Amino acid sequence: MIENLAEFYERIGRSDLAAEAYIKDKPYFTVQDSACRIGHVSFSYRDFYKVALVLETGKLYYADKWIMIDRPALMFSNPMIPYAWEAMGNAKGRGCFCIFNEAFIEASEKMGTLADTPLFNLSKERIYFLNDDVLKSVTEIFDKMRRELQTDYSQKLDILRCYVHLMVHEAMKAAPTSTYVPHKNAAQRIAELFLALLDRQFPIEWPKKILRLKSATDFADRLSIHVNHLNRVVKATTGRTTSDLINSRIAQEGVQLLQHSRLSISEIAYSLGFEELSSFSNFIKKRTGSSPTELREVAG
Repeated sequence: MIENLAEFYERIGRSDLAAEAYIKDKPYFTVQDSACRIGHVSFSYRDFYKVALVLETGKLYYADKWIMIDRPALMFSNPMIPYAWEAMGNAKGRGCFCIFNEAFIEASEKMGTLADTPLFNLSKERIYFLNDDVLKSVTEIFDKMRRELQTDYSQKLDILRCYVHLMVHEAMKAAPTSTYVPHKNAAQRIAELFLALLDRQFPIEWPKKILRLKSATDFADRLSIHVNHLNRVVKATTGRTTSDLINSRIAQEGVQLLQHSRLSISEIAYSLGFEELSSFSNFIKKRTGSSPTELREVAG
């Protein structure tokens, strides 16, 4: 299961999701107070990024481990890592979080300045316990984010990105050295290279740039490893199969092109590696529940 922003807001009992959050290729960023609840939050992927200041007691579950949160902590989550939360005791919804979509992140951040941070590096710690000084700094950053969101400044998204950068580094700087010194085993490194290679193929720019790597075998060949080894390490690292990650990303790009480009459906199909229009139609229908024509009609 992949939870989107609308489903997340529904789960936490909020009805104030801004209209721009429904537009995948439009940057979206917001800050909210936490809404922790007793019991389990379903173990699933999310299609958005989240940085949360956790002030409640609870258990955070990942695919292969769990951790007890029993003191102030900063949690980083991204679409590649599924997790679940179990609030403990008398949860009162203390704390806060910021959430943002893929479009909010600039390519230079994902592949450069933030590449080796908890937001994008799968081998990094995702929970950072905070001392009093760092807790104060992080709380002040969230307050500044809230104030900036209320301004009419045309470049406020750039300021908000800077605040995200600052929060990441506040957490990493205060952490024990062993938690943020690069330490990658071969499996993690391969998985990260695969994900980076997958991401670099997009966005598609017809006709100059069309999809070249379309299968697990294509990626394995490019990485000079056996496809079975690639499949094993990707599954172990992300919890998803190589093919599922590839197909999800292709489908995401297909939907964006159908709804926000002037390319014909045939041109979109070819640019995404489908030689037959019927194959593309079946693929999109299977992944989204709607045909390419229906998705284009929805976009008007």
